[in-house]
Amino acid sequence: MTGAVDSDIRDDTGTARPEMVRAENVHKSFGHLDVLKGIDLVVGTGEVSVVIGPSGSGKSTFLRCVNHLEKINSGRIFVDGDLIGYRQHGDKLHELREKEVAAQRRSIGMVFQRFNLFPHMTALANVMEAPCRVKRQSKAQARERAVALLERVGLSDKVSNYPGQLSGGQQQRVAIARALAMEPKLMLFDEPTSALDPELVGEVLDVMKDLARDGMTMIVVTHEIGFAREVGDSLIFMDGGVVVESGAPREVLADPKHDRTKAFLAKVL
Repeated sequence: MTGAVDSDIRDDTGTARPEMVRAENVHKSFGHLDVLKGIDLVVGTGEVSVVIGPSGSGKSTFLRCVNHLEKINSGRIFVDGDLIGYRQHGDKLHELREKEVAAQRRSIGMVFQRFNLFPHMTALANVMEAPCRVKRQSKAQARERAVALLERVGLSDKVSNYPGQLSGGQQQRVAIARALAMEPKLMLFDEPTSALDPELVGEVLDVMKDLARDGMTMIVVTHEIGFAREVGDSLIFMDGGVVVESGAPREVLADPKHDRTKAFLAKVL
């Protein structure tokens, strides 16, 4: 597959880090509705990029385009140098077969608003499922990894529980463990706490903070401004299908440059 141009970006300490995600002039429409209108974005390896903005701004759609759950109309998205969803020949793009897209998705974990757990499977079985089916791991190997991941997200005592026996926060932590079981190089979070009762939000954010400390590359669509300020390496404000403003989270939150960003933050801070 055709790769992106090799380049490094620098974090706030001046340290160079290679690109993990590059979006170039990404457009996406549903019928006559233009949802993404030319998104350009770069996320470095090990970076936590937080995306905020009003409902309908295109945040979740963009996230779904990164792993080709939504097909873009034009532009290009690269993950770790690989062109996602397409193969390029000369100036033309040819969509990959579903099997090839599925292979790309294996290295991109995604956690949704709704937990999407298999209700008839225990927490342990939910986490084991993809490694066994997709990676053809032995049940013993997958079980060992799943137990370790559930312990990592604070659920070592819930391995035998079914989703219906878990709180929303616990279900979301199982969903995170399930995504990590595939050993992704990139994690996408689509408003992972918005469906949770307020008292359960913290336990999910704590797991995400732990992942950030361990150097996981993450793109997080969220309304949790505190998380963006504390954990984010970059903050992207989207509205109307475009990136209105981006920069270091503390700088954007404290001194936004664009009037639309100022108006949005005035309502949420």
